[in-house]
Amino acid sequence: MQFGKLPTTEGLDLVNFELPPSSFLLHSKSNGGCEVRLGGTTWNIPKWVGSTYPDKTPRRLFPQAYSKQFGTIEFNATHYRIYTPKKMAAWAESTPEHFRFCPKFPQIITHFRRFKNCEGPTDDFIEGLLALGKRLGPAFIQLPPHYAPKHAEALWTYLEKWPRELPLSVEFRHPDWFSEAGRPWERLAEIGVGAVISDTAGRRDAVHMCMTAPHVLVRFGGYEGHATDHIRLKQWSNWLEQAEKKGVGEFHLLVHEPDSLHTPRTCRNFAENLIGEKQLQTMIPREVSEQNVPSSPTLF
Repeated sequence: MQFGKLPTTEGLDLVNFELPPSSFLLHSKSNGGCEVRLGGTTWNIPKWVGSTYPDKTPRRLFPQAYSKQFGTIEFNATHYRIYTPKKMAAWAESTPEHFRFCPKFPQIITHFRRFKNCEGPTDDFIEGLLALGKRLGPAFIQLPPHYAPKHAEALWTYLEKWPRELPLSVEFRHPDWFSEAGRPWERLAEIGVGAVISDTAGRRDAVHMCMTAPHVLVRFGGYEGHATDHIRLKQWSNWLEQAEKKGVGEFHLLVHEPDSLHTPRTCRNFAENLIGEKQLQTMIPREVSEQNVPSSPTLF
């Protein structure tokens, strides 16, 4: 995740990573507890073979190997191409019951047509989402960095037509969305759409902490195990207890690391904090050498 990414770790210790106070604007709430899922942005990481994936795992089996270790994925493939229902269903069938996809909206809708005259691509995208069946998690719209509130009429029209049964979140990037005049939180809550939280060092305004739907997506920009990563992950694990009490039913931590090489360790760090101190549980990605060792019970 390049959004808000500092070029080096120099100066990270000077960033205020404290989570701001939360605002829970949930019009609908979960009564069944909070399901916590951790994951990255791709399963196509050959360097995980022999560590996160079993030795000699062929590329065609990467989806299966990934979904045995993680509970969710930021599914970026759908941003660049609208896949057929048959292909989406095949991906779903290759994953276990606990797993969820968080598909990113196609760029033809969000970036090229900017939510106007995109009924056809939207219908095609929805067909693919439905083909995921029970593996479908919240889809999310990533707005272009220059997409300011003054351009938002088309966005709101689009969101109001979105099927309510398909969970959806929006990631805002332009700074004006976080100003007093531009904040979209109340309007999102009215239609049950979530607001992605981008936890990144260089844009702390994007850590808005406004919960507008019972599903929460956090895109976490990590620094390969830097001490500040541990502090930030600890804060999120502490926050989840409060969130569950307020009616949050689904939490996805979507980890961004350079080349994804440190993603399993970042997820493991978070999961061990969570399981060690809270009643909430989740999957722990394990090294291949540990995968035959009995693990702590999981949520699923």
